[in-house]
Amino acid sequence: MTEITIGVDVSKDFLDAHRHPDGDARRFTNSAAGFKALIGWIGQDVSRVVFEPTGPYHAALERALVKAELPIVKVNPRQARRFAEATGKLAKTDSLDAALLARMGALLQLQVRPALDQGIVELKQLQIAREALVKDRTAAKNRGKALSLTLLKRQNVDRLKHIERQITAIETEMEIRIAASPDLARRMDILISIPGIARLTALVLLIEMPELGSMEPGQAASLSGLAPIARQSGRWSGKAFIRGGRANVRQALYMPALVAMRFNPDLKAKYTRFVEAGKPAKVAITAIMRKLVVMANALLKAGRQWMPKTA
Repeated sequence: MTEITIGVDVSKDFLDAHRHPDGDARRFTNSAAGFKALIGWIGQDVSRVVFEPTGPYHAALERALVKAELPIVKVNPRQARRFAEATGKLAKTDSLDAALLARMGALLQLQVRPALDQGIVELKQLQIAREALVKDRTAAKNRGKALSLTLLKRQNVDRLKHIERQITAIETEMEIRIAASPDLARRMDILISIPGIARLTALVLLIEMPELGSMEPGQAASLSGLAPIARQSGRWSGKAFIRGGRANVRQALYMPALVAMRFNPDLKAKYTRFVEAGKPAKVAITAIMRKLVVMANALLKAGRQWMPKTA
C-alpha cells in the first residue's frame, strides 16, 4: 500500500499543502477555518504530516493536527534547506517548499514522534518568557554601571525590581504547574536527586528534553548534542567534536557539571581520569555533561532517584 505524506509550508496568513506521491496541492488560510479544511482534505489515511516550526505561526496548526490525531513530524528548517540543495532544488516558494517537505518525509521515512503534552508546551512558554527577562535584567545591570544622573539611576533600579518580580512570578507559576502534575513532580524529584542538578536545571531538562527516560544512552547524548562526532576519511582521522543537538540543554548542564565534579564522587573520579590522561579541561567537562544527561535518562527510565554507590 502506497504511503501518503503531506508537506505543509506555514506562513503568517496561509498554509500551502502538498500530497506525495500524487502531487495534489492546495492552499488554506492559517486560521481555525483553514485548519478544519486542511484536516478534511488530508483525511485519516496518511503516514505523516511534515512541517517546519515557524515561531508563533505553526503553534495553532500543530494543536489542531494533534487534536485530529494526525501523525505529525516537525523538521529543522536547516535540514529541509540542505535536502533541497542536495536534490538540486534552489528555487524557494511556499508551494515548492510544501512539495519539498512532502518528498523529504517520504524519501527519508521521517519518524513520527508523539506530540508534546500541553503542560510541557505551556511550561516552555513560561521558560522562554523567563529567559527573556533574565536577558533584560543583565542588560539593565550593565546600563546601571554607566549611568550618572540620579533620575536614570532611580528608574533603572525600579526597572530591575520590576524584572525580579516578574521572574519570581513566572518561577512560582512553573512550580505550581509541576506540583499539580504527578508525573512531572516525580520526574523533577528524580532529576534534582542527582548531585549538581538544581531545580532550574531540572526544569530545562523537563521542558527541552521531554524524551528523557524513553531513549537509549547514546540517543540521549546525541539529542543533547554531547555525543562526539567522528571525522575520518581514508587514512586521515581528525579530532571528534560535538555539534548540533539542543543548545539550551548544553548551556543548562555546564554549571551543574562543574558542581558535580566536586560533589559527585563518581563524576569527580571520571574528570580526574580524563585530566590525567592529558585531555583538555573543556573535553573533560563535556564528558561530565554527557554523563549527567545519560544518568538522568537512565534514572528516569528506571523510575528511581540517584543513590551514591556503596563501597
